[in-house]
Amino acid sequence: MNLAVWVARHGRLRPDETALAGGERVHATWAAFAARTAAAAGGLRERGLAPGDRVAIVMRNRPEYLEALFGIWHAGLVAVPVNARLHRDEISYILADSGARLAVVDPEHAGDVEGDAIVAPGPEWERLLAAAPVALADRGQDDPAWLFYTSGTTGRPKGATLTNRNLLLMTLSYYADIEPVSPRDGILHAAPLSHGSGLYGLPHVARGAVSVIPESGAGEELAALLAHWGPLSFFAAPTMVKRLAADPALAGAEPRTIIYGGAPMYLADLEDALAVFGPRLAQIYGQGETPMTITALSKADHADREHPRWRERMQSVGVARTDVEVRVVDGNDRELPAGEVGEVVVRGDVVMAGYWNQPEATAEALRGGWLHTGDLGSFDDEGYLTLRDRSKDLIISGGMNIYPREVEEALLHHPGVRDVAVVGHPDPEWGETVVAFVVAADPAAPPPVDELDRTCLDRIARFKRPRSYRFLEALPTNNYGKVVKRDLRP
Repeated sequence: MNLAVWVARHGRLRPDETALAGGERVHATWAAFAARTAAAAGGLRERGLAPGDRVAIVMRNRPEYLEALFGIWHAGLVAVPVNARLHRDEISYILADSGARLAVVDPEHAGDVEGDAIVAPGPEWERLLAAAPVALADRGQDDPAWLFYTSGTTGRPKGATLTNRNLLLMTLSYYADIEPVSPRDGILHAAPLSHGSGLYGLPHVARGAVSVIPESGAGEELAALLAHWGPLSFFAAPTMVKRLAADPALAGAEPRTIIYGGAPMYLADLEDALAVFGPRLAQIYGQGETPMTITALSKADHADREHPRWRERMQSVGVARTDVEVRVVDGNDRELPAGEVGEVVVRGDVVMAGYWNQPEATAEALRGGWLHTGDLGSFDDEGYLTLRDRSKDLIISGGMNIYPREVEEALLHHPGVRDVAVVGHPDPEWGETVVAFVVAADPAAPPPVDELDRTCLDRIARFKRPRSYRFLEALPTNNYGKVVKRDLRP
């Protein structure tokens, strides 16, 4: 199945209804969206691209993003959405690792991509859309559709290969566990389209709902868009939900559903959000490897305040989604009973095919036919899963994944740094904040913090740099010389 069939279908079913909007402005009707998608596919084919070739998208949210995504699929190509907040070197690595033959970029990122690129919007993009449209490419269920790059324990991102089957099952599971969608509904893309918002946009495109791209993301604009387009659903990291709940401009706003996930949400913050928005929140727990589909805490769960264990449920990540099996296992992959903590593993047709060109990492992650998430948790007697810790060192700050090793490697480029360990500390606003423990090459003259910041910013994305530095004479180690990071956490 080629997922671009959804756009073509609604181009015939509801040609004059709005498909894409930039703020309150109609960017494209369904007929125009379908025509531009087919023409973009034709233009990509004219450039010598063949089914299975990879095309990267390096753009901030804008209507052209979705035109590029579905144009890539219409042509039978594989999309490689790249987080537009990454450093230029990180973007280059993903493009090289994926073997992308072309990148579609916005003007802001035109200088960040070497090699063949098309700037959208702009004359190059319009020339692409002037090409003769082509028929929908024939793609199988197990053909790759989306390479979702997610950080790995080595600090290098890995491309989770998501097939047409994976994305279709994710879409259908959304209807089963989050909410039904009709052409009268819509989604507001306030979070990056390269990640959760883009994935959760698929169920809305599939059902002919409008996709609305805000121009600023400010509370005043979001309130105006909710009033203009009617109740809209949107995906947001807990830090964004907290910010929106505290914004006076959104007092009295009535979104259809706020789907939050990507990091833990403090109970006090959740109660504040429920007080502002009412029982319109739903939580998801998922990973790029099983696109946003492991467990869910439904709107009904959030609304059921009379339940004697409501507070405990609100601190869980909900129950297993309809299309997956979820277990908690010990170190030998034996299933554990309720109440015991172990690694969360997942099985189902939504789980990735594997990591792009990384057979060893794939075999390790999918051993025994189950995706090993690296997250530690436990089930209660009713089947609600609570995450207890992460077996990996992943830091989640503001909903963004940060692996300590890549930050450590950046800092070690500074000649004044002899050793360094990076950990996450709890933060009431961001969920976690990055803290670097530094051993100076010359203890009498530790490197200035602004130099350490600049060393990071020259090599990694701004959101990954440490928010604080603490200088030590030596890092804590065990008998094998390995740094004991638990001694650095509060």
